[in-house]
Amino acid sequence: METNSWYTIEDTQEIVSPALIVYPDRIEKNIQNMIKIAGDVAFLRPHVKTYKMAEIIQMQMRHGIYKFKCATIAEAELLGQCNAKDVLLAIQPTGANIARFMMLRTHYPNTKFSAIVDDLTIVEQIIVKAKQQRTKVSLWVDINNGMNRTGIKPGAEAFNLYTTISNSEYLTCEGLHAYDGHIRDSDFTVRKTRCDAAFENVEKLKDKLENSGHAVPTIVAGGSPSFEIHAKRKNVEASPGTTLLWDAGYASSFPESPMLPAAVLITRLISKPTSGVLCFDLGHKAVASEMSFPRVQFLNLEQSEQQSQSEEHLVVTCSTNEKHNLGSVYYAIPMHICPTVAKYKYVLTAKEGKITDSWEVAARNYKISI
Repeated sequence: METNSWYTIEDTQEIVSPALIVYPDRIEKNIQNMIKIAGDVAFLRPHVKTYKMAEIIQMQMRHGIYKFKCATIAEAELLGQCNAKDVLLAIQPTGANIARFMMLRTHYPNTKFSAIVDDLTIVEQIIVKAKQQRTKVSLWVDINNGMNRTGIKPGAEAFNLYTTISNSEYLTCEGLHAYDGHIRDSDFTVRKTRCDAAFENVEKLKDKLENSGHAVPTIVAGGSPSFEIHAKRKNVEASPGTTLLWDAGYASSFPESPMLPAAVLITRLISKPTSGVLCFDLGHKAVASEMSFPRVQFLNLEQSEQQSQSEEHLVVTCSTNEKHNLGSVYYAIPMHICPTVAKYKYVLTAKEGKITDSWEVAARNYKISI
């Protein structure tokens, strides 16, 4: 992490803590770096799940980025509201979300919406909806290439699912989708070796489909840890997400990345319950807490160790606790930024030490209007 005070706000008197501040100048640099790595915006499909804000979508669109990926119908709707050209819903729609996905297409006709699928039953349900509406729906086959979270193994079953979609008069098969979030080795060489090995079967499936007469226009692959690897492949759209705001976890794990942390938490010291112990107003409700400690990287607190956390409190031990005054402001970069952003209805924006605006985290809930 940098040691200068790029994050410092000159006047914090009116800032209610905890608060999340984003730095548009640094986001801008991350967008530029993202495009440079991708080489061409045509092969870039960034994920919006990290930030869920219209302003950051629009910043990317001003750079020519026109394809996006999202994880919820609300995020897809936000992209539609921004007039994004091409939106991939990277979660298989089920239940009521099938109808909601279809509604997106009628509410936002200027946006092309597609979704991933990994099961024939869901495909058949989508066909029924498409037939009722006399329309054609765009789908991607989601491939499980080792993460074992979603997707279908890249074998005969995946081949049959793809051909079913390809042969349907109510569906268009856009290609294959493969997320390898399980590959996050800090050593880039090891990460690349594992990523290439996992991707090999996806490429074999693509070749088999094309040799059988089925077009596979594109593969959407990876996330932020594998972004630089997939960005070098031909006809593959890389889909990083955390790259826009970055966080302390990724900065520590992937030091070769040029991305800058662009989101910082402001917290205050609220108690000194005993010697060598400090308590901050940075509980589970304020920062992602699904990982082990540390939950944040403090930027202006040294010689401390995070010990416990509850709904409203973060307790740390500190050998210099007598130097710290109640009410003092501290800055911290979340270890995991994505679920941290979703805890805030609004974020503050800052430039050159001053708060400049506030942005709504518009898609933090699962529904906007659809």
